[in-house]
Amino acid sequence: MASMPGRTRSVVRLKGTSVNKSEMIEAIAKSADISKAAAGRALDATVASIKLSLRKGGSVTLVGFGTFYVAKRAARSGRNPQTGAAIKIKSAKVPKFRPGKALRDAIN
Repeated sequence: MASMPGRTRSVVRLKGTSVNKSEMIEAIAKSADISKAAAGRALDATVASIKLSLRKGGSVTLVGFGTFYVAKRAARSGRNPQTGAAIKIKSAKVPKFRPGKALRDAIN
């Protein structure tokens, strides 16, 4: 991320081990020096764009962060846990995420 002249780039520390949407919006707003409303719209637009791309069968690569993609899960047989009866589970498309090298390095 290129820094703007005259501005210092700050790192926002998030609380706890998991972050909810409102905490993420607050962190984006602080880091980008924008309103929480604008940060919320930006986050919603990002998530919607990723969903749309995956729905169309594409993938989304954020260099340094990772890649969102769709994988196909084959049909399989399973068991109903209440009755023990065998059931057939249909094939499905499932969203997946493959972290990039920079993200892996940041957490190790």
